[in-house]
Amino acid sequence: MEDTPGSNPQSLRFTEKLKSWLSCSWTYLCLIWFGMVLIMIYVLWSPLKLQESLTSASVFLNTLTPKFYVALTGTSSLISGLILIFEWWYFRKYGTSFIEQVSVSHLRPLLGGVESSSTTGLFSSVNGEAEPRPSVSECKVWRNPLNLFRGAEYNRYTWVTGKEPLTYYDMNLSAQDHQTFFTGDTQQLRPEDAVMQKAWRERNPQARIRAAYQAIKINHECAAAYVLLAEEEATTITEAERLFKKALSFAGKDINLLVYIKRRLAMCARKLGRIKEAVKMMRELMKEFPLLGMLNIHENLLEALLELQAYADVQAVLSKYDDISLPKSATICYTSALLKARAVSDKFSPEAASRRGLSTAEMNAVEAIHRAVEFNPHVPKYLLEMKSLILPPEHILKRGDSEAVAYAFFHLQHWKRAEGALNLLHCTWEGTFRIIPYPLEKGHLFYPYPGCTETADRELLPSFHEVSVYPKKELPFFILFTAGLCSFTAMLAMLTHQFPELMGIFAKAFFSTLFAPLGFFADKMESFMPSSFWHQLTRI
Repeated sequence: MEDTPGSNPQSLRFTEKLKSWLSCSWTYLCLIWFGMVLIMIYVLWSPLKLQESLTSASVFLNTLTPKFYVALTGTSSLISGLILIFEWWYFRKYGTSFIEQVSVSHLRPLLGGVESSSTTGLFSSVNGEAEPRPSVSECKVWRNPLNLFRGAEYNRYTWVTGKEPLTYYDMNLSAQDHQTFFTGDTQQLRPEDAVMQKAWRERNPQARIRAAYQAIKINHECAAAYVLLAEEEATTITEAERLFKKALSFAGKDINLLVYIKRRLAMCARKLGRIKEAVKMMRELMKEFPLLGMLNIHENLLEALLELQAYADVQAVLSKYDDISLPKSATICYTSALLKARAVSDKFSPEAASRRGLSTAEMNAVEAIHRAVEFNPHVPKYLLEMKSLILPPEHILKRGDSEAVAYAFFHLQHWKRAEGALNLLHCTWEGTFRIIPYPLEKGHLFYPYPGCTETADRELLPSFHEVSVYPKKELPFFILFTAGLCSFTAMLAMLTHQFPELMGIFAKAFFSTLFAPLGFFADKMESFMPSSFWHQLTRI
């Protein structure tokens, strides 16, 4: 039988009132409970013969040899050391303390805190916690404009190394993108479109390829099926280009398909060395569809122009897209810094600059580098080869490690080509962190650095990659506590083994001092209360 409509709100209000009352009275209940325990111990002191039990316990402890205490402290040190190792591993892998996470998830609701919601996905885990988190817009994941081909590039990496370069979360986002781009109106799906809609959702690559062939069997002019085969079955760029051209011939007037296919054809031309042809195709695409700036085709154009070393054309593109009203990216900021750096980097010397000071052009270059580093502080370590590169993901998080990997993967060669540019970057990039306010409550040139990047990057980047984190997190309390406990118990074990008699005297003095307040409290209670009262109470 279903509940009446008014019963649920009433029960919820009652539950909330009960929780608020418990949270307010929790402290007082603890104090009352502690006082009652002390009174019960004092009342039952004689009936339970606690004095005799303590005497026998002290006699037993006095008969223990120093080897027992060595074993006790050594075992405590071993257990705390194992906890420390687990906590450190969990912190390095997930960026939080396991003990603190369990405490927040299970103990906070009991103590009257806000219950944390279930973490069912990336953004639910980012925004669903009780702690304040950045908004969803700060954690928006973007399609990587220069993403590689699965069959011709990602799969070849897997065949050689045995490692998966893409995470399931990243591939799932791509499947959602393809469904949105290529299936169109779900109310008017053709049979082949229905097959392709299921194909994009398949986890198994071979199942996706089989579904594409099934769609072609239904309609040999199914452009989306040829797109899937070009992306996933083609093992070379040449073969992928052939399939994309075939898909283009069947695309018709579907704008999404046309833009996607033409862009990938331009990328194929770029990868096959036909760079001028790729630049021409990208310019025509941007001219034909000027409202699709959100696809960031200009970033593909910038990379191709840098390969041609057409720096004047690069500056012309930057003057249009490096605008205060437009969203920024690592490609925009670091390309702007590269152009200004190459103008002075060939003659730049740190020693000479420290003697005579920076010229106007050098100052502009340094400020551009600082601006780029503030936008994404992860990039310099990849450009300076302080961290190893991996294949870029299919989606990136702006200002995150995933964007840094994607940018450096394609643009490292352009920085190396500009003589002295990497040397200038090496000498100046760390100075950015003296400009940025700390704590990062406000930015210098950009908005405050979002706190959700680490969580999102861990979802986008493979597990074998060490995610770069900014700002660096302080070690959780429980890691420091277990480290101190492990060190302290290990020191006690060593001292007990070396100086057993001295440590025995020290232990007796310590425990006598520890229990002195309890004895003092008992004496005061006896002097305050009449002896007849305690006698009658113990009889009860």
